[in-house]
Amino acid sequence: MRTDSSPGTLPAREHLPATDAGTPVLDVVIPVYNEEKDLGPCVVRLHDHLKRTFPYAFRITVADNASTDTTPQVARRLAAEIAEVRSFRLEQKGRGRALRTVWSASDAPILAYMDVDLSTDLNALLPLVAPLISGHSDLAIGSRLARSSRVVRGAKREFISRSYNLILRGSLQARFSDAQCGFKAIRRDVAQVLLPMVEDTGWFFDTEMLVIAERAGLRIHEVPVDWVDDPDSTVHIVRTAADDLRGVWRVGKALAGGSLPLDRIARPFGDDPRDRDIQDVPKGLARQLVGFCVVGALSTLCYLLLYSLFRQFSGSQVANALALLVSAVANTAANRRLTFGVRGRSGAVRHQAQGLAVLGIGLALTSGSLAALNAASGDPAHSTELAVLVAANLAATVLRFLLFRAWVFPDRDGGRAAFPTAVAAQGPSSPTYATAPGGHPPQGVFPRRPAHQPCAQGTATTTRLRAGEAADGTWRDATLRPQPVRPHDTDPGEPR
Repeated sequence: MRTDSSPGTLPAREHLPATDAGTPVLDVVIPVYNEEKDLGPCVVRLHDHLKRTFPYAFRITVADNASTDTTPQVARRLAAEIAEVRSFRLEQKGRGRALRTVWSASDAPILAYMDVDLSTDLNALLPLVAPLISGHSDLAIGSRLARSSRVVRGAKREFISRSYNLILRGSLQARFSDAQCGFKAIRRDVAQVLLPMVEDTGWFFDTEMLVIAERAGLRIHEVPVDWVDDPDSTVHIVRTAADDLRGVWRVGKALAGGSLPLDRIARPFGDDPRDRDIQDVPKGLARQLVGFCVVGALSTLCYLLLYSLFRQFSGSQVANALALLVSAVANTAANRRLTFGVRGRSGAVRHQAQGLAVLGIGLALTSGSLAALNAASGDPAHSTELAVLVAANLAATVLRFLLFRAWVFPDRDGGRAAFPTAVAAQGPSSPTYATAPGGHPPQGVFPRRPAHQPCAQGTATTTRLRAGEAADGTWRDATLRPQPVRPHDTDPGEPR
């Protein structure tokens, strides 16, 4: 499937519509494991900050990762005392598992998480979620590596963090600056489509989510943060680094093999007039021309080297045919992936067959040029042969591009597919919005926080749901124990 022109399953970005007063706009998840000492002060501090500075309704969800100390009791006590706090218990460890489970069950349109140590200054929270509320961005991350960030931490952690992000840039071509900062947010409509594609259940969850989102063309907003290292952190650095490197290899292999369906989360163009279709201007032509020229220059160099090699033990016509055949196969594969954005194995054999048919034109031009040269000069110099072949290949390249675009890799929908105006039918957990004529959400403001009503002691809400199962928005007590999200989630001995 073409990934450069597919409209995907997500609608165009829009400012979140008005919601009912009882639905929180923001759900902040705090994943914890044996944090009985820090959990209480963290939740109280975060709640006080949101009450003072956040203008919309919010929720704080404590996601307990199978703690063995009194963390579950602390979470239930906080949920009983503070109306905006909920507790969520999982019987399996893994930060990624906790985030995917709670985010999948939440009804809030904006989902965020932060580490329990609150190393990140909370003044960055509103700047983090504001671009998601406005519809400007799909995900948002805090960055400790931005120029304007102020970070206090030891040299060892600084070196590991910067080295890891350099590895991501070099191996996965990641453009975001900080994958590991425990301060991120995502729009719920994006999470519904993106989370099922993320396999990791531990600390690599963040990186995998960001890499897939970036490769699919989603917009990631970065916020410089003030960050102070927690000296009592229980993260096992060496083990986590090894797991992350294995994750980098797995994701890189999946991207190289085209097994990730990135078109599922592709965004259509928005309302910017520059993004609209312009009549008689083919979509993506400039980008395809650049890609084709780069591939063409490399394949021409490869062709000339092969011709020179084959010419040492064969005639000019045989050497030309062999060099064209080898370079044409590589040229078709490279243009298929890099120029026209076609991934996966579907249609690969047919594309190569069509590429060989296009090769016939190049063979006719170059062979005819060599025949004319030999007729004019009985024994031409090797440099003269190469000059003639370069000129003939330039003419063949123009024809090859036109045939590739119109016949081998055509844009089936002409770049004018109708973009969907809404995500698939809302499930039980989806907030219901009123719509204006034409299917567009009405303009309005977000619901203000409902008046604070302290819960009676002993009414804490601890939710137990099947991992990934959507909630109905009531957060009533359930008795279902979480089930593994993926088959490998049952692997024992997860270090986190």
